[in-house]
Amino acid sequence: MAVPKKKMSKSRSRMRRAHQALALPNRSPCSQCGAPRESHRVCAECGYYRGRQIFKVEKEQEA
Repeated sequence: MAVPKKKMSKSRSRMRRAHQALALPNRSPCSQCGAPRESHRVCAECGYYRGRQIFKVEKEQEA
């Protein structure tokens, strides 16, 4: 089994892991309503995807 010859410093370990941080998903405006939405997903605000209505969105009624 391989064993390291020297102790790896905290700096070197952390530099290696620097690219592993989680990234936020990219958002783009919906072509129908302009609301921000994730790419390749149906818009939650209007229900459209690629110019076609996938589902009908019901408006919430306030009391």
